[in-house]
Amino acid sequence: MAKAHSHDHDDHGHDHHHGHGHGHGHSHGHGHGHGHGHSHAPPDDWRYALGVGLNLAFVVVEAIAGLIAHSTALLADAGHNLSDVLGLALAGGAAWLARRPAGGRRTYGYAKATVLAALANALFLIFACGGIVWEAVRRFGEPEAIKPGLVMAVAAAGVVVNTATALMFVAGRKNDVNIRGAFLHMAADAAVSAGVIVAGLVIALTGWDWVDPATSLVIVAIIFIGTWGLLRESVNLALDAAPAGVDLKRLQTYLEGGDGVVEVHDLHVWAMSTTKTALTVHIVRPDGADDEAYRQEVLGVLRDEFGVGHATLQIERARDEHHCQPH
Repeated sequence: MAKAHSHDHDDHGHDHHHGHGHGHGHSHGHGHGHGHGHSHAPPDDWRYALGVGLNLAFVVVEAIAGLIAHSTALLADAGHNLSDVLGLALAGGAAWLARRPAGGRRTYGYAKATVLAALANALFLIFACGGIVWEAVRRFGEPEAIKPGLVMAVAAAGVVVNTATALMFVAGRKNDVNIRGAFLHMAADAAVSAGVIVAGLVIALTGWDWVDPATSLVIVAIIFIGTWGLLRESVNLALDAAPAGVDLKRLQTYLEGGDGVVEVHDLHVWAMSTTKTALTVHIVRPDGADDEAYRQEVLGVLRDEFGVGHATLQIERARDEHHCQPH
């Protein structure tokens, strides 16, 4: 029986190589082979720190302005921004934890913290929706005079702040659910603030104060729709489901169609973090097959075509198949 491993190291790993992923093959007397894939990305701490600082300051200003202007829409927008501040803090802290080296009983390190941060962020947003709806419904029954000029001015500032923050997270949003969450939230906040400007203009022109709580409900719908996908994806990652970016059927077909492969079983694909994917599989091949060349080929394809940087292949002999039945 032979095994092959492909590992994806973080910034604290050893024996690093710069540039794109590299595959190394080592042969050992006990029949094991290892392939390593390395990838490097600059720390994102500065993005999170600046985003948190900038948006926290604006949340305070917007909340005060909302109270002064008697605007539920501004308060709801402030709540939305506050939830994103918490989300950025969670995501930034998790990104820092993910780079800490593995040790002790935490053989995977702290990378899974990025998944927990995404889950906590999504749950907080869902609960925030409930609070905003409650206040908006109350305002329908007890309408208050709005100060549309102040509402529009503060909302305009919100568009600038949220757009600037979103632009910081443009890079990397396709590969990391936390960065994608931060980008989507800030982009949505900019759109929501623009909507609040429109609501303020309508109130100024018509005197319809009910437009303010109605706008709050629209904001809630936007938050909920944007959060549902993040919640579903983060729950799946927390349950060790295969990441959405991995095509399991195509992966299974590729492995089953390999040179001399008799059977593929016990295939497991899961996320070690929001950016690292792991795989284990048992592959049955005939006796006398060239395992080393096959092993290196599979590790390279898994890394380059399927985004799996940490793979463990257990190659079994067809004659020993009765010893390794699927669980």
